Parts: sequence; C-alpha cells; structure tokens
Amino acid sequence: MATMKVGTRLSLGFGLVLALLMLVSVLGVFNMSTIHAQLERIVNENAVKTQMVSEMSESVHIVARVTRSVVLLSDEAAIRREMEKSAKARAVYNHAVDELAKLPATPKGVEIRERIAAQAKLTRPLNDRVFELALANKDEEATEVLMKQAGPLTQSWQDVMDEYAALQKENNESAASAASAAYQRARLLMLVLSGVAIVVGAVAATIIARGLLRQLGGEPDYAAAIAGRIASGDLTVVVDTHSNDSHSMLHAMKMMRDALARIVAEVRTGTETIASASSQIASGNQDLSSRTEQQASSLEETASSMEELTSAVRANNDNARQANQLAQSASAVAQQGGAVVSQVVDTMGAINESSRKIVDIISVIDGIAFQTNILALNAAVEAARAGEQGRGFAVVASEVRTLAQRSASAAKEIKELIGTSVEKVEIGSKLVEQAGQTMDEVVASVQRVTDIMAEISTAGDEQSAGIEQINQAVSEMDTVTQQNAALVEEAAAAAEAMQNQAANLERVVSVFRLDGMADAPLGATPVPMQRSSGGPGRPHSQISKAVVRLPVAASR
Repeated sequence: MATMKVGTRLSLGFGLVLALLMLVSVLGVFNMSTIHAQLERIVNENAVKTQMVSEMSESVHIVARVTRSVVLLSDEAAIRREMEKSAKARAVYNHAVDELAKLPATPKGVEIRERIAAQAKLTRPLNDRVFELALANKDEEATEVLMKQAGPLTQSWQDVMDEYAALQKENNESAASAASAAYQRARLLMLVLSGVAIVVGAVAATIIARGLLRQLGGEPDYAAAIAGRIASGDLTVVVDTHSNDSHSMLHAMKMMRDALARIVAEVRTGTETIASASSQIASGNQDLSSRTEQQASSLEETASSMEELTSAVRANNDNARQANQLAQSASAVAQQGGAVVSQVVDTMGAINESSRKIVDIISVIDGIAFQTNILALNAAVEAARAGEQGRGFAVVASEVRTLAQRSASAAKEIKELIGTSVEKVEIGSKLVEQAGQTMDEVVASVQRVTDIMAEISTAGDEQSAGIEQINQAVSEMDTVTQQNAALVEEAAAAAEAMQNQAANLERVVSVFRLDGMADAPLGATPVPMQRSSGGPGRPHSQISKAVVRLPVAASR
C-alpha cells in the first residue's frame, strides 16, 4: 500500500465501495426480477386459471339449474328456452376449457383437468337425456334420471372443479409466500451489503488519508505554504519533517530547497563567466564577420576574373577548332593534289613510252625510205640501161627517189622532234616525280599540322572544362563564403542573445534569497577582455576555459 500511487489508492478504495454498491444493486435487481416473475405468474397464470375455473363452475351451475327447471316445466317452449340457456352455458364452459388448456400446469393440475374432462363426458349425456324426456313429457323418467344419475354426477363434476380452484388458491398463496420470502431475503442482503460497503468505505478512507499524510509528510496546508515560499524565491525557509521521514513530499521539498540553494549559488558564480565569454564571443564574431565579408568580396572578384578567363579560353578553343577544321580541309586538298600528281606521273610515263615507240617506228620508216631510195637508184640505173624503153620507168624511179628522200628527210625531222619531245617528257617526268614527292611531303606535313591542331583543340576543350570546374568551384566557394558570412552574423546575433540571456539569468537568479549571501543582484556588465597580438578578443583557450567553468561548477 505504501508504494501505491495516490490515484491507485483512491481508485482501489472507491472501486471497492462501488463494487459492493454494484453488487447490492445487482442483487436487488435480481431479487426484484424474481419477485416480478412470481407476481407475473400469479397475475397472468394463476389468476387466469382461477377465472377460467370460476366460469366453468358457473356454467355447470347454470346447466344443473336448467336441468332441474325442465323437469318442473310442462310447456315445450319454456323447456326449449331453458335448453338454450344450457347451450350458452356449455359454450362458455368450452371456451374456458380451451383457454385453460393454453396455460401451463403442474402435474397435479393436469390430473385434475383430466378428471374434470372425464366428469363432463359422463354428465353431459345424462343432462341431454333429461332434456329429451322433458320434451317428451316423461316427467317421472326425467326426474328419476336427474335424481339418480345426472344430479350426483353433476355434483361430482362440481366437486372436482372446486378442487382445481382450491389448487389454484394454494398456488397463489405459495407464490405470494415465495415472493414475500424473496423480498425479506433481498432486503436483509441489501442492508448487510450496504453496511459492509459503508464500513469498507470508512476503512478505505481512513487508510488512504493516513497514507496521504505519510506521503505528504504533514498537513497539505503546511506543504502548500512551504512550496509557495520556495516558489517566491525564498530558499531560507526551514522545512520541518519527522525524524524517520525519508520518503515524504516534505522531505523531498527539503532536499529540493537544499539542491536549489546550491544550484542558485553556482549559477550566480557562473553568470559572470557566461557574460564575459559571450561578450568576447560577440567581439570575435564581429571581427570574423568583417574578415568573412572581405574574403567574400575577394572571391567575387576572383569569380569575375575566372569568368573572363573562361570566355577567353572558350574563344581560343573555338579558333583552334576552326583551325583544325581548316587544316583538315587543307589535308584533304593536299591528298587530292598528291593523287592528281601521281596520275600525271603515270600519264607522263605512258607518254614517254609512246614517244619511244614512235621513235622506233620513225626509225623503221627511215630505213624503209633509205631502202626505197636505193631501190629507186637501182631502178634509174636499170632504166638508163634500157634506153628509150626505160625512160618512163626512169621518170617514175626519179619520182620515187624524190619521195623517198623527202620521206627520209621528214622522218629525220620527226625523229629529231620526237627525240626532243622524249627528252622533254623525261625531264617533265622527273619534275612531276619530284612534284609528287613534294606533294607527299606536303600531305604528310598537312596531316601533322592537322594532328597538332586536333591535339590543340582537345587540349583547349580540356582546358575549358578545367577552367569551368575551377569557375564552378570558385562559385561554390563564393556561395559557401556567403553562407559562412550569414552563419557568422547569426552566431554574432546568438552571442548577443546569449549575453542578454546571461544578464536575464542574473536578474532571474537574483530573485532567490540564500543563507549568508547578499540579496542584491549581480552586476550584468561583463569585464572587458584584453586583446592578444594574434587577433581580436581573448585567445581561444582562455575563452574555452571560461565557457567550461559553469558546467564544472554545476557538477559539484
């Protein structure tokens, strides 16, 4: 119980009382339901049965009276009127029997019902016999049947119905007695359980109250007064507790007051260090912000220069690419020229070969002309020998000789011209061969120039990509520097806010009153720090020691 929470205790106590009350309510409702069921059975079953038996008995009385009346009457119309009364009484009786059959019955009640039905079966034919004899004016026979048979059986029938009515009365009385007994039991049980609930509630309230007082360590008003004085900043308050009290709320408040006093004293000693350190941090952040702004400006200028250099490199790269294209075009033209010169060399060789063949042919023609000349000379000699007969032949031979000489002369001139042409063709072939070699050298040189220009273009692309990366890196450095500048400004603002918070902390802590300490608040103006030769503000190690001093004091 001592380790339970207050809510658990209250829930347990009130829950137990509520459980007992609920048990009382459930038992009361259960007993009321039992009584209600018994009363309902009395009203809806026993009363109906009693009413039906009463109607049946009344009907039997009517039939018995009508039977006796018809014996005394002599008028047939009167007899028939009495018989109609009997028929109506029998109808009422039958309806009551049908209604009674719908209701449940005990074994004894069923046995009595069967006896009633048997008596009705025996008696009704005798009554009908009396009616027939009365209509036939046989009064003596009718009287004899009535007195000796119908009357006694009717009386027996009535006695059985009276027995059934007595049974229903007994059942009603039994049900009423049971309902009364249930009421008495329910009342006694509810009174007992209510008393137990009251006793348990009182005991639970006493136990809970004592447990709460033990947990509080005293009266709630006293604990509230102590808490109010501590809340107002008075840590000099004395908390009275019992000698063996080590777990109550007042004991915890006493420990809290002692801990708060120590913490407030340490906070007071640490606020000056925080104020001084925050002042130096703010000063250093301002200097760092200024240098960061200068660095950002330099990076902006560098970025601008890199952009100009990137533009120049891109222009050079474009020029190199155009030169490479021109060199490739020149290489193609030189290759085509080399191919043409090769073709010219081949053509000149063919011409030289043809010229040599022509020279040979001219030599053959010259030989033929020489032989023709000799033959013409021989023909002229033979014509001279022949005299007058060979004069015509001599003329022909003279003409042939003349033609042979002219042919030899023309062949000699052609041979000389062909020889000169062959010499010139040989010279031209040599020159063309030299031109072909020169064109090959030109093509090779142009190809080398093309390769060099391609390498220059590739190097220019790589240089442009490298400068682009450098430009991007410088741009990112510029962005980072701008972000650093923003962070430095935020840090400066945070340092200033920390300085203000330190001043507010001094003001807040000054609210607490401690034993042996002045109540006046500490000065919030931080002591200026000496600047070192390395830069503005206190050296980093001194600032770190100043910042770390407060957690060390708080951990004592």
